[in-house]
Parts: sequence; C-alpha cells; structure tokens
Amino acid sequence: MTDLDWGAFSDNPPWVLDRNQIDWLAIAPVLRQAARKEVPVLMKPSRVPPVLRLLVVMRVLLAALLPWLWHKKLNHYKSDKDSRLDISKRMRKAVEKLGSTYIKLGQIISSGEGLFPTELVDEFKLCRDQVPAESFADVRKVVEQDLGGKIADTFAFFETTPLAAASIAQVHLARLRTGETVVVKVQRPRVIDLVRKDLKVMSWLAPHLVGRLKIAALANPPALVELFAETIVEELDFRMEADNMIDISRILRDLNQTGYIVPRPHPKLVTQRVLVMERLEGFKFDDVVGMKNAGIDTEAVIRTGMIAFMEGAMVHGAFHGDLHGGNLFVMKDGRTALLDFGIVGRLSGPRRLAFLRLMLGATTNDVKGQVTALRDLGALPMDTDLDAVIVDLGLDRPPIDPTKLSADELVKEVQRIMKALLGYGAKMPKELMLYVKNMVFLDGAISRLAPDLDLLGEIAAISMLFAQRHGEQLGRELGIDHNTIEINLDSFKAGLGVELETNSLTYRELQQRRELIQKRMRERVKR
Repeated sequence: MTDLDWGAFSDNPPWVLDRNQIDWLAIAPVLRQAARKEVPVLMKPSRVPPVLRLLVVMRVLLAALLPWLWHKKLNHYKSDKDSRLDISKRMRKAVEKLGSTYIKLGQIISSGEGLFPTELVDEFKLCRDQVPAESFADVRKVVEQDLGGKIADTFAFFETTPLAAASIAQVHLARLRTGETVVVKVQRPRVIDLVRKDLKVMSWLAPHLVGRLKIAALANPPALVELFAETIVEELDFRMEADNMIDISRILRDLNQTGYIVPRPHPKLVTQRVLVMERLEGFKFDDVVGMKNAGIDTEAVIRTGMIAFMEGAMVHGAFHGDLHGGNLFVMKDGRTALLDFGIVGRLSGPRRLAFLRLMLGATTNDVKGQVTALRDLGALPMDTDLDAVIVDLGLDRPPIDPTKLSADELVKEVQRIMKALLGYGAKMPKELMLYVKNMVFLDGAISRLAPDLDLLGEIAAISMLFAQRHGEQLGRELGIDHNTIEINLDSFKAGLGVELETNSLTYRELQQRRELIQKRMRERVKR
C-alpha cells in the first residue's frame, strides 16, 4: 500500500507516508485539545489592562488614523475613492507594525470581498504573503533550535530569501541532504508570546466597545474576539497543522475528490515551529490567462471547489478553513493544490448533523429547518422562539428584491434585520464563520474564473450530485427517507435577493445587481 491509497497527494512522492511511522501524529490531537482549553483562559478579561501593549497598539493605530482624518477634514482628497485608498494603505502598514495577531486580522479582511470596501480588501491582500520578513539569522535560530542541530546537518541547501512571508510564519525553499526539494515553514520568533499578549489586550478592550462604536453595534465584540482566538491559537503549533494536512488529504481521497491534492508533510521534520513539506508548483489562483493558455477549464476548477468543500463539511465534518488566493494554486494538470492548514473547520457529531440540516433546508426551502439548524449550530440561544425569529426577519414572506429599494429603504431594511438578530443574541459560531468565509472567497473566485457560470443551475446540479453520492447515508443519519427529498431553490434565491420566478442567474448578472446596491448605499452615505 502507498500513501496514494488513502491520501490525496501528488503522483511523484519525495517520500511515502506511513501513518504508523509518523513521529508527530499521535500528539497532535492532544495539542489541539489543550489549545481549545486555553481559549477561555486567554479570554478572561483582567481587572487591570495590559498597559504597555495597549499603549503600543493605540499609538500605532492613532498614527495611522489621525493624518487621514486631518487630510479628510481639509478636503485634500480628490474623491472618496482616494480617501479609501489612503486609509486602507495606512491601516495595512499599521497592522504590519503591530505584528502577527493584527496581520492575521488583515488576512481575514482580505478574504471578505463584497463584505468590506474593495480598497481595504485589495490592500490587505498584501498581508497574505508579502509581510516584511524576519532576518535569516532569526530563521536559522528557530530551525536549529527545533530540529536540534546545525541547519547544514539537515539541509544541503536553504534559500535565505523567503518565498513568502505572512502573519505567523514565512516559507523558504530548501533541499534536504537526502536530495528532496522541499518547502520549509518557519514560525516567526516570539510570535507565540506576542499573540497571547494581543489576545489579552483584545479581551480587555472588547467589553468596553459594546454599544459605544457604530461598527461594534453590528456584533458582540467579546464574542468576536473569542471567535478570533479560537482560530489563531491552533496555528501556533505546526504539529497540529501537519495533522490537519493528513486529515484533509484522507478525506479528499475517501470522497474520491481527484481534483485536489495536499503537499506531503515530512514524517520526521515537523516540530512546534518548523514544518518541512513537499514542494508543489502551479498557477496562482487569479492567473486566469495563464490557466486558459495551458488549456485548463477554469469553470471546472470552480465547480470542483464548490463540491469538495461542501462534501468535506457535510460528510466528514472537516474542511480547510482559510481559503484565499495565497493558500491554493492550480497545477498544470488542472488539479488544485491546497496549502496552509493552520486553520481547519471541524464539526463535531451534533454540529455536523445541524450543518447537514442547514444545507438540506437550503435546498428544499425548509425555512423552519434552517433556523432550527442555526440554533443547534450555536448561532442562536437554545431557548430562542424560532417562530418569532422567522416572523421578525420576514422569512415567512416573499423575498425583497434589494435592487428595487431606494437607498433609504435599503438602509432601513438592513438596520431592521440587524436589530432583530442582536435582540435574539445571535452570534457566528467558529465553524460557520469559517465556512461562510470560504464561500465568500469562492464567490470572488467565480468572478475571475467563471463569471458566466449559471449559479442556480450549478447549485441544482450539485444538489442532485449529493443526493446520488451521499443521499442514503445522509438520510440515514438525519432519520429521513432520502428518496422523498425534492430540490427547491427558493431559499437560495431569497438569499441572493432575486425573485422566485428566476430560473438562471450568472455571476456576472449577480455582480451587476450588487454594484447597483452598493451605488445606492454610497449615495445614501454622502447625504
């Protein structure tokens, strides 16, 4: 048996993985459990604020904001776009100065195309892999400390300039003394201590933001900080990341998802701060011209992605949780390589079943089922009156087409919905947040790789595919007869804000609708 029998890996292995002979594999679940237990400790607000770090954070942020406010007050900007470009650049430089924790926040924003201003998203994309790198002397020190010897003892060659540098780590090209070309991920020195200090600052500050800032009124700041902490603490030990690589590759192989592969982690050379892995190469995910010139079907790339991430979450309860353009690329044979497994969404038994009910409700127009599933996922308190939620959010009425509303009506509708959600104590569970963030990324990827893809047609086709592949199993788990399920995309159409009579909708058409809505919202703000 080779590792291709159980994992989604490349066809030409630099080494073959035997799960019984991987040094770090057994300890990874223990580390993950310990990381989760640490979150409540980090989130407990201290009576006295961490003054020194808090002062540094405030100084850096004010140094970015005050000059922009001054120029804005004096009307130095030729347009609103110039103003947004300037503040976006200032904020990106500020988070880079503040270090890993805030850079990670910038990366999250960079995945929010359509949720955050375009200028801010574009600027924070530089936080994915173009953050100022650590010196090679520091890199050497980390590698030698963790691997227990001189760098030359393990590597015949080690490139001093990193291939990429991001929030938690940077990656270097290298060649092992045994001859294999590899990529080495090296954690930034002092990042563990810095992240914990920053989380302490955030946990102290968050309660003071409740009800005081307009932007904070849209959510529960302490809950958001806790959500962020849950995602970042597991990135601080690369043994957990390597274990995630093994898990996701196994799941993809089990699902027969031949369109995706995972680089092999080295069976020996993985520690808390160093991760040696197989090197894979391909086209950047936004290199549409390069892919098309190579004869790659970009619509097939998108279609495979939509299916793979839904299948992983629904069938196995695990999926890559941090998709963005720097974390995957398309190989010359059309397969997509997944990188950076620091964040993986994991749905436990009850939550996976709730997620299944949520997806089922979305494809059968079962509104009550969807709201119930959201409650069971942790998005609503367990004692919530679900019927009242449905009425207050207007889910029992035909969807409102936002393009037919005036700017004032749009704002009023958004405010009404947000007020209702906050009134019920709604929040975003970690796994659901990661899944939604991935869908936002895929949304942006469709705009570049497959703008003429019929979204409604694809969702219908994917729903039928799921019924054929997994209907019997999922029906058994949910206690229903899968043969009686009828596809009804009214809920999906309502989510897109289109009329129920709509039979097809390309991404290009959807984007035109969004641009119209955004234009009206901007006009409303200018008044």
